[in-house]
Amino acid sequence: MHPLTARFRTVRERTLRLAAPLSAEDQAVQPMADASPIKWHLAHTTWFFEELVLGDVREPVFRHLFNSYYEAIGPRVERARRGMLTRPDLTRVYRYRGEVDARIEHALAEGSLSEAALARLELGLHHEEQHQELILTDLKYTLGTQPLRPAYREDLVRPAIGSPLGMSWTEHAGGVIEIGAGDHGFAFDNERPRHRVIVRPFLLADRALNNADVLAFIADGGYRDPRWWLSDGWQAVTREGWSAPLYWTGDGTIYDLAGVRAIDPAEVACHLSYYEADAIASWLGGRLPTEAEWEHAAALLPPESGNFADDERLHPGRADSGRMFGDVWEWTASSYSPYPGFRPLPGALGEYNGKFMSGQQVLRGGSCFTPRGHVRATYRNFFAPATRWQMAGARIAKEITP
Repeated sequence: MHPLTARFRTVRERTLRLAAPLSAEDQAVQPMADASPIKWHLAHTTWFFEELVLGDVREPVFRHLFNSYYEAIGPRVERARRGMLTRPDLTRVYRYRGEVDARIEHALAEGSLSEAALARLELGLHHEEQHQELILTDLKYTLGTQPLRPAYREDLVRPAIGSPLGMSWTEHAGGVIEIGAGDHGFAFDNERPRHRVIVRPFLLADRALNNADVLAFIADGGYRDPRWWLSDGWQAVTREGWSAPLYWTGDGTIYDLAGVRAIDPAEVACHLSYYEADAIASWLGGRLPTEAEWEHAAALLPPESGNFADDERLHPGRADSGRMFGDVWEWTASSYSPYPGFRPLPGALGEYNGKFMSGQQVLRGGSCFTPRGHVRATYRNFFAPATRWQMAGARIAKEITP
């Protein structure tokens, strides 16, 4: 058996397990332009392997239906209209997955994939893990904005997790440091090259923001006070009527994939936009860390130790001291831009990351929707600053004053 075969099966089967509790109707809904139907995720990740690894799309119309954003490959259905695709139906999508899986495993078994194709296969596995996370975020928005606010799974337990932990600080000396991925091992192109940056001494909170911090911000009128907000953020607050994070219901309860329940003050705060994270940081007398500061602080911590999707909680846990991976993606103050010397991948895959390096902020650390083992200290996620449906939160940094 080829070394990649077992991993290929594991990743592909996990996607099917995520979709298993859902009805055909659940998988067809596109609740907003930025989210995709679950059925489309199932088909798109399959098309990625067929198009970019096998190089042989046997139903050419699938290239048009399931291409996400690769201009070099050809025209496609606009993202906002993916929910209009009633055909192929869900049964055909599942059959399509099975057909492509068999072709990939056959190619691995007979050794017919080139080194370049094997590298694209490895990228495709990480790409599917990204879509596993998107399945959960998009699904949560689908279910959490319905009148019934149904649970995704009835077996997700939500015990109380104790009193909120106070905020303490760790001092980091700064200096000339290196960030980014090295030449060995898998990393996305936007993590490279490894390079030197100057970091001033700073303080970083030992825990992420928790719900108690957000409740205090709300009680102090934070969503009604423009002093704490960036101009674009305040416009979003007034235009959208924000008064609390997404999925807070206004009566002391919160929606998560287990259904509706009371807000737990000790949990890591989630579904914060960059604007909300920045405002709460300012209100607390601090700021968001830069991505270099975040990576410097996290570089020696074990990424696998956090609360990830594999833990079957699918919601942040207690905001505990010293944990920087899992629970929520943490917003940074850094705009998403290329590293010095950045080189995109050749061909269509050059569109994977580089063309999005405008108008977005970097997030770090992974979340409770992220598969364990998918992230590392150098991993750069990115979203527009008004994004709230992603599993995102923050931790606070401060300057060291003489």
